[in-house]
Amino acid sequence: MRPKLVIGCLCLLAFCVSRLPAAPDQTHTVRIGYCGTIRQIDDVKAAGFDYIELRTSEVAALSDADYAQLAAKLKQTGLPVLATYLFIPANIKLTGPSVDKEQQMNYVRMALDRVSRLGARVVALGSGPARQYPEGFPKQQAYEQFVEFCKRLGPEARARNITIAVEPLRPEESNLIQSLAEGLDLVAAVNDPNIQLNLDYYQFEMVKEDPADILRAGDHIRHVHMANPTGRVFPLRWEEYNYGPLFANLRKIGYAREMSIEGATTDFTKEAPQSIAFLRMALARQP
Repeated sequence: MRPKLVIGCLCLLAFCVSRLPAAPDQTHTVRIGYCGTIRQIDDVKAAGFDYIELRTSEVAALSDADYAQLAAKLKQTGLPVLATYLFIPANIKLTGPSVDKEQQMNYVRMALDRVSRLGARVVALGSGPARQYPEGFPKQQAYEQFVEFCKRLGPEARARNITIAVEPLRPEESNLIQSLAEGLDLVAAVNDPNIQLNLDYYQFEMVKEDPADILRAGDHIRHVHMANPTGRVFPLRWEEYNYGPLFANLRKIGYAREMSIEGATTDFTKEAPQSIAFLRMALARQP
């Protein structure tokens, strides 16, 4: 082949390659978000988060006009709402002698309607005060009430393309479902594909749970809340805490969903981008 023809072919090949879409970034597939309030939307967007995790109960409490304004605000900023948290308010009891099933489901339908229209596909169910059973009330009865509530909740979530991620809570926050292992038993008892688990790393570490429980939970873990357990603050540096077992086990189960920072900071503008960068590094870190 003539030299000029070869050069011409190479140039054409280079041009064609340059027109191809860029290869996707393979360094991290987990999306990093922030658990925040409606008033924080602009700050969360400016910090570089992939999404915001709004408070379900805050969204549910809005007037119709304020909800429409929120939807317009999110559309304008282009910040997705992939998940929501703080689902059931304290005045709607899920266990104990004052359970009102009609009240529960009226709220559930309205709240899920609203957050699903904002784009949420996961709703974290912590709601410690709502699921806390009173002293003297039988624990087994409270557990059965919570299972029965989740069985009613599953079809409502499925109809809106939402997965409910039940969050185990430390004893200081709830006396029901306090570990990932207990959460797994709950998921088995409910037996609904739309009732799964949220791994809150702060809660997980506070009860000193076995890291191997993450492997046992496997694909049942549909969402993660993240913080530096020392002080429940923004995670910023690898050496500040023993994060290794968490990220190693998330890699082993192939976790590739969302991870929301749920922690405190005294300097959001400075620490939010730093925390995002740290989490992306930790997720891509090789053993």
